[in-house]
Amino acid sequence: MVSRWIPLESNPDWASKAGLVTSQDQFCDVYGFDAELLAMVPQPVKAVVLLFPISKPYEEKRKAEDERIAKEGQHPIDNTILWIRQTIQNACGTMGLLHALANSNVTLEPESPLAQFIDECKDKTPQERAKLLETTPLFANIHSEAASAGQTAVPDISADVDLHFTCFVEAPSPPAREDQIEAEGEGRRLVELDGRRGGPVDRGVCTDLLVDAAAYIRDHFVKDATSMSFSMLALAPPAEF
Repeated sequence: MVSRWIPLESNPDWASKAGLVTSQDQFCDVYGFDAELLAMVPQPVKAVVLLFPISKPYEEKRKAEDERIAKEGQHPIDNTILWIRQTIQNACGTMGLLHALANSNVTLEPESPLAQFIDECKDKTPQERAKLLETTPLFANIHSEAASAGQTAVPDISADVDLHFTCFVEAPSPPAREDQIEAEGEGRRLVELDGRRGGPVDRGVCTDLLVDAAAYIRDHFVKDATSMSFSMLALAPPAEF
């Protein structure tokens, strides 16, 4: 039987219920790609979570890219990146938030569901992490509460939705060979984390996480989209007024 959760809206309350100390970091809306709108987001941004519409062209591109990476490889991904394969249907909202929080330097409540889950995941494979997420009752219960508290009517648990979450984080750039350190520098990389992919996907050099993620999203997700059902969140310190 396939595990299914109620589809989750772009609801950052899930993170606080699961253990994120929101006096230090929280999820906030990103209202657009213009420099002025990006400048409104508190710094430093630690992760970017995107909600986007799934389309046939996107699915074809995703599958082709995963096949190419499996055959040819990609720029090495830092081994501290924690990626979880998604095996629970409709859980992509939780997966996006989990990927953001597990790969960012945030403060978590001791012994909270997030703290416990991330600690248990560290020495497991992506498949074992997926099984852990399937079997723990903590996130399923919090997810159901967050989904039921959304602004729109609660969808049926059997519903198939055409929206999906993915996450972008910044990671160190491990050189494939020692001689690449001098040629390329150690640098930082923009990494996309999506549980439906074959693994973490390198998206190039990263000098500013929010700016680089926004540029990639604009050029590769929004540019040719036929639907404007997009929403973008940044994991960042609380705004100062």
